[in-house]
Amino acid sequence: MCLLYNSKLKKKIIVLASGSGSSFQALCKVFKNSEDLEISFLICNNKTALVLKKAEKEKVKTMIIDKTIFESAEFLKKLLKLNVNLIVLAGFLWKVPQKIVKSFKNKIINIHPSLLPKYGGKGMYGINVHQEVIKNNEKISGFTIHYVNEEYDEGDIIFQKSLEIETTNPNELSKQILKLEHEHYPLIIKKILDDQS
Repeated sequence: MCLLYNSKLKKKIIVLASGSGSSFQALCKVFKNSEDLEISFLICNNKTALVLKKAEKEKVKTMIIDKTIFESAEFLKKLLKLNVNLIVLAGFLWKVPQKIVKSFKNKIINIHPSLLPKYGGKGMYGINVHQEVIKNNEKISGFTIHYVNEEYDEGDIIFQKSLEIETTNPNELSKQILKLEHEHYPLIIKKILDDQS
C-alpha cells in the first residue's frame, strides 16, 4: 500500500486526478516502499473515476470535490493544513485556482502528453493531443513535466522526453507516450523533493 504510516520524516505528496488513474498507479508502484516519501491523499473531481477504486486498493485517503469546493477558501485551508511538500497533477482536467497556485508556488506540477508549448491549452488533453499531433504530421512528440501556474500548460518546464512518431494511430501513440510518462514522472518527483532538502 502507498500510505504506510504517518511519519514526520516522510515527504508528503497529494495527487489530483480525474480519470482512470494509470499515472497514480504508476506512482504508487514506485513509492509504496519508500522510506522518504508517501502519497498521503488523492483528490478527485469525478465521483465515478476509476482512480478512486485504485486509491482504495492502495489504502490512500481520498476526497471528491466539485468546482465550488475547489475554489473555496475552506479547501485551501485544508490543503495548507495537510502540510504537503508537493501537489502532483496526474490526468487532472481542471485549471488550478489562482489562490492555490500562489499558496503553493513551485510546489504544484503537471504532466502533459506533448512537447510544450506545442499542443497545450484548454481542451488539449489525452487523446485530443495525439490526434492533433498526427493530423499535423509531426515527426516527434513526447511529454512535458512543468510547474503549474494560472494558465493551462504554461508553467515553467521542468523536464521533457521525446520520441520519434512511427504510427498514424493516436491510440498507439498515446500508449507509447504513457509508458514513458510512467517511467519518468516518479523520478522527476523524487528529484524535486530531494532538491527541497
